Formats: sequence, C-alpha cells, structure tokens
Amino acid sequence: MTVPTGRGWPIWFSCVVRCALPNLPNDTYASQGSWHEALINDSIPWNKKEEIYEECKIRDDSQLNDDNSKSCEKYVYSKDPFLSTFVTDTNLICDDKSLVTYASMILMCGMLFGSFVLGILSDIVGRRKVLILSTFCMMACSLGVAWADSYTVFVIVRFLTSFFGTGIMLTSFVIGMEVVGPSKRRIAGNVVNFFWVLGVCTLTAVAYLLRHWRHLQMATSIPPAFALLLFLVFLPESPRWLIQKGRTEEAIQIVQKIAAGNGVVLTDTACQLEEMDKGGEERSIWLVFKHKVLFIRTLVMFFNWLVASMVYYGLSLNVGQFSGNIYLNSFLSAMAELLSYVFCLCVLDITGRKLLLCSTMLLGGLACVSTMFPVLYGGDDIQWVTLFLSLIGKFGITVGFAVVYVYAVELFPTAMRNSALGLCSFNGRIGGILAPYIGALDGVLAGGLGIALPLLIFGALSITAGLLVLFLPETRNTDLPETLEDAKKFGKSHSSSTANFKLESIISDAYTGIDNRAFSIKDKELTENE
Repeated sequence: MTVPTGRGWPIWFSCVVRCALPNLPNDTYASQGSWHEALINDSIPWNKKEEIYEECKIRDDSQLNDDNSKSCEKYVYSKDPFLSTFVTDTNLICDDKSLVTYASMILMCGMLFGSFVLGILSDIVGRRKVLILSTFCMMACSLGVAWADSYTVFVIVRFLTSFFGTGIMLTSFVIGMEVVGPSKRRIAGNVVNFFWVLGVCTLTAVAYLLRHWRHLQMATSIPPAFALLLFLVFLPESPRWLIQKGRTEEAIQIVQKIAAGNGVVLTDTACQLEEMDKGGEERSIWLVFKHKVLFIRTLVMFFNWLVASMVYYGLSLNVGQFSGNIYLNSFLSAMAELLSYVFCLCVLDITGRKLLLCSTMLLGGLACVSTMFPVLYGGDDIQWVTLFLSLIGKFGITVGFAVVYVYAVELFPTAMRNSALGLCSFNGRIGGILAPYIGALDGVLAGGLGIALPLLIFGALSITAGLLVLFLPETRNTDLPETLEDAKKFGKSHSSSTANFKLESIISDAYTGIDNRAFSIKDKELTENE
C-alpha cells in the first residue's frame, strides 16, 4: 500500500520490541503475570533515558548487572496497535534499523523517477494510455508487496508501486484540468484533494479493522481494479493532446460525445478544430529553457514545488509526533488538511493563483521563523505557542501545495504540460527526500537554537519561494496555452491565439450546455479585428 503523493501509513515499520527471554519458548511482549515481569526485570536492562526496556540487549547473568549485557538474537514484539508489521516479520531492528530509513528513501525515489519518466511519456503516447498502464502496474505491484518475504524484494516492489502511483496522480490531474474551461479549473484542480482526504480516512478505517500488514496491503490493492475498469470504459483521451498530435477527427468525436451527453449540439466544430495551430515542432519540455521568460518561470515553479514539498513533509515530521491513538491522530490530521483544501477552493478564484500562493508561502515561512522566539526565550508553559505556530505554518504550506498543482498546469503549454508537471513533481520529491535530513539538524547546535534550526531553514526557504512567485503571471480565468508561443506571451493582453480561444469555447460549450454558434461569431470578429 503506497499513497502516490508520498504520505504513507507506518504499519510496515512501527513496532515496540525487546529481547526474548531465554528458556521461555512462549515468551510474549505483554505481561503474563507477576512471575513474567520478574523474569523480564532480571533479564532485560532498563534504559533510564528513554524509560523503556532495552530493545537489543539482554543480561549475560542474573545479577542485575547491566555491564554484562549482550546482544540478543531473538525478539518479541508488542501486538498493539499492530498485530504484525514488515519489521516484526523480518526483524529490521537493532543493527538493521537503518534499513527502515533506506526503504523510505527508495519509496520516495520511486516517486521521483515516476514523476520524470511517466510525465514525459504521457506527452508522447497520451494521457489515457499512461493512466491505464500506471493503474494496472500499480495494482499488480501493490498486491505483490503483500507476498514479499525478503527486504530486497520488498523495497523493489514498493519502488515500482510508488513509481506507477505517481503516474496515476500526475496524469489524472492533467487530463482533468485539460477537459474543463477556465471557470471550472479551480474546482477540477481542488476536488482531487478532497478525494485524497477521503482516501486517508478510508485507509485509517481499514487499517483499524485489519491489523496484519499483509492483509491491509491486499485490501488496499483492490480499489485500483475498479478505477481501471472505469478508465477503460468511460475515460476518453484529452482532446487537447489529440489536437497537438494532429488527430483532429478523434478530438472532434470526443468533444461531440461530451456535448451529446449534456444535450448540446455543437455547430462547425470540425472546421474550428482543423484551423488550430498544432505546434507539432514544440513538443519537447527542454525547449522552455531556451526562452528567457519561460526559463525564469520554470525555475520559480520548480523551486516552489521543492520548498512546498520539503516544508510540508518537514512540518509533518516535526508536528506529527503526537502521543495517543495512531488511528485517531491519522483521522485528525486528515481533517486538518481538509480545512486547508476547503479554504483553497473557496478563495482560489477570488485572490488568484499568484496572490494566494505568494501569501500562503509567506505565511508558512513567517510562522516557522517565529517559532524561534518561544523556543529560545520561553519556558515549558508556552510551548503550546511553538505547536500553534507550526500548525499555522503547515496550514500555509498545505494551501500552497494545492495551488502549485493548479498553477503548474496553467502555466505550461499542452504539448509539454504533463512533462512539465512531472518535472515539477520531480523537484517536489527532492524536497521530500531532503526534509528528514533538515529535520535532523536539531543536533547540530546545542540548546533551543538547535531545536529551532530546522524550522528556521524551512521558514527562510518558504519566504524566498513566496517572494519569487511575484515573477509569475496570473492565470486566473485565462485560456490554457496550447503552444510554446502562447506560453511565452502568457500574462500579456491578447496573449492567447485565436485557435486557443476556439478550443476553450468548444470545451466550455460541451460541458456547460451552451450552443457554439455564438462563439463562432466572436471568433470571426476577433480575427477581423486582428
């Protein structure tokens, strides 16, 4: 079970463990009575700092002398809250504990390479094909994880699961944004986040019922099968991508089928689509680096993705270590994200992408930087201020993370849109990989400054990213750029081509039920004026 955006469930790795008692074949972590507790006290050294029994040591004698302790080869694990995890099945503890970190890194690397490879592949062979391929492969790999008995097989299959899972996320997002008009992109770009929250809540409920990690893994491999069936039967190819590939007739049929489903008859659709500039020579994502304006915008977007991902995961690690029931904490965390997405949905078209992304990144950054004051100058009685500021920071970054998805799709032309989103996500994964290392910098400096150092770094980067957004154009209620030339002129008056205007009109008509003839007249007038 791997969530495509990288936020996973800890059931494979979480465990509470101690050495098994010698000469007690039926030893358990849970107490079996006073006699059992006495044996544990006599055999297992006590860690005074952590106030728990040592996980990897057992006394070499029964004289309560911790100096004579030795490493043990057999372990017993707590069955609360999980009956089994991958760690307990393979004993990834003590000297092998670092393998758990490597497994998480490999999972993130799968997302990183999936963003790059499948994003570009989607622009070459089509959104629908890559989405169907990714869904099938992720389902197969996710199911295969449940039968992994060795560490090597486990991390390889999880790498592939996250690789194809990222393809699902990016491609479905792009195709959803490409088949709606400007006024509906706010909804199309944010609804996915609500389904994400629904998925987290559903996962929490299923994990509560299924405490064995293999059973949970198999259960979470079932939903992709239904999604695959829906994609095969109902999902059309993106008309925008078909036009860019010169497959006009297929695009016409798809648009007309959409219109017919809404009880609309579009007139002169074929003529208008055939007049479009397909921009076939402008399909490579690397062409954006040849033009100064696009180069600057691309770097700004890459940096915002990197920082948004880094700070999001960094604050999740910093704030998410709450005590209490893990299932309740997971649900409450999802509800907190839901509030961020509701806020984004409500104000995205009011403030615009540029202002909202800039302000939320600045909010998140200032909140993180402000934590240094209660950490350095406050006592334990005001540590709630640190938690409050961290949550404010996460709110800002979560909103910013939602906006960058929409913003990236609207800035890049159709011919390279999925590739661009893939490269943006690629940079986001780099940020996710760096987040735990920055979070571990609290040991570099002594005292409160060391504790505040990770949040200071997150805050400074977030403020920088927010200020760089000022170099981007506003994309609210604008036509999606179809060609590289459209993207270069984006943000200027009359920047969109007539052909692009026609396609936006046709798509809007097909989905909203407006006859296209009125827009044909507007196109004619626009052409004459030009």
